[in-house]
Amino acid sequence: MTEINWRDRITVDPHVLVGKPVIRGTRISVEFIIDLLARGWTFDQILHEYDHLTADDIRACLAYASEMLKTEKVYLVPR
Repeated sequence: MTEINWRDRITVDPHVLVGKPVIRGTRISVEFIIDLLARGWTFDQILHEYDHLTADDIRACLAYASEMLKTEKVYLVPR
């Protein structure tokens, strides 16, 4: 399986959904797709409901989320 370059499919534009990352050419946010997956939706269910998306769009959302989590900084706050 080849690695998805999320930059080819995910875009951020301050004029679209106030700058939230979205699937290019849509107003469907990465956050929304990740939420659907977290709620148990399958790729097939998402693709059926949003037939203008592709499996690679969904994989790009996951790759984006993965990269953001890898670069996230966590600071422990003492009690």
